[in-house]
Amino acid sequence: MASISYESAVSPVSPPPAAVRRYRVLALSTHPVQYAAPLYRLLAKHPQLDFHVVYCIPSGAEGVHDPDFGMTVKWDIPLLDGYEWTELPNRGSGGESFFGMNNPCLWKFIREGRFDAVLCYTGYIRASFWIAYLAAKSSGAAFLFGTDATSLEARDGRGWKRMVKKIFWPFLFRLADQVLSFSSAGVDLMRSLGIPRERIALTHFVVDNDWWVERSARVDRKAMRNSWGATDGDRVVLFCAKLQPWKRPLDLLRAFAKAQMADGLLIFAGDGPLRPQLEAEAFALGVQDRVRFLGFANQSQLPAIYTAADLLVLPSEYEPFGLVVNEAMCCGCPVIASDRVGAARDLVTPVCPEWIFPCGDVEALAILLKDALADRVRLESRGRQSFERMRTWSPAENIAATVEAVEKSISRSRGTGRKSEEALMESAIRESGTVEKGNL
Repeated sequence: MASISYESAVSPVSPPPAAVRRYRVLALSTHPVQYAAPLYRLLAKHPQLDFHVVYCIPSGAEGVHDPDFGMTVKWDIPLLDGYEWTELPNRGSGGESFFGMNNPCLWKFIREGRFDAVLCYTGYIRASFWIAYLAAKSSGAAFLFGTDATSLEARDGRGWKRMVKKIFWPFLFRLADQVLSFSSAGVDLMRSLGIPRERIALTHFVVDNDWWVERSARVDRKAMRNSWGATDGDRVVLFCAKLQPWKRPLDLLRAFAKAQMADGLLIFAGDGPLRPQLEAEAFALGVQDRVRFLGFANQSQLPAIYTAADLLVLPSEYEPFGLVVNEAMCCGCPVIASDRVGAARDLVTPVCPEWIFPCGDVEALAILLKDALADRVRLESRGRQSFERMRTWSPAENIAATVEAVEKSISRSRGTGRKSEEALMESAIRESGTVEKGNL
């Protein structure tokens, strides 16, 4: 669906029949993202929603330069089809700073759009977040936002950031009419900050399960494995992510070498700053003949990679969730993950809790690898269990939770507004001395 004009986006639609209660909902996003687009299409089809998306930075769908990949990345799946969207001018630089995303016209867009609720996915460290928040509150719209974080720890490990979050976040998230959390660990984090459970919505962090399952079913697994030089008897271990320090790909390489599996093959799908070091260390460890570097793989290539692998390993030290886990499990590929991976609790534990290891413990990972790959029948069974787990962690759960959160937030916002109004009126009347409280 093409972009619609600013004027038509802010003009309220005709009210629906009284029997059908539809909510006019705006989703505020930085730029088109491959994981969000399928959810936006489903929200646009929901009978209770009149749904619209605003993008704050004019990039993403056409391709953007990714410094970690060292290339311009353009996802090879449609990102703007199937829902109404508007791109607003950004007066900021587009960078990561507070004013990098600065869309002053959001104020008018939200206030004149007569939205019942605003779903904000931009992050509070952007100026546009606060413009949207103030516009929503001043126009009577509910405001929903959250975080994918599962702890207060910063990715760079700086302790002062943890302290700032500990002090600031309880205040911040109380501003939301409903807090959106994307994992069970995220819900626990919000509870630890004093946010009541009824104010928190678990909106499952998901991928388009049907797309992954359908693409996986088409894969010629043998041909894909042959392209890597893998025989029928080889056990293929996969790392699929950017080659960045906090993803800890070196831990996996060292564990793979320590496990000494003659029939093992390690595949790195992804690129990034650690690739030269990984290639050099593979030679130093004497496993270079059993390691393959595929480089950047676009979205349409990934189902074949997951389907052809026997096991995905995600050893990250900072991974709020890790959607590669969803993708792999939809393709029947079981997963080993570190205890710092958000998806470990929600997706890996129900399949095999023993396959979660302490982050950074190369020895423990090596033992897990050797044990997991020793029994092919058991490994295939884990793959089937992984596939089954994804049946109840899908877009359907996300959409249902999001719509419920919208309903709760609107009810709370309007209820609070009425009470505040009544309190102000009562106070004014009492101060005037015209009537006693009991006569109101």
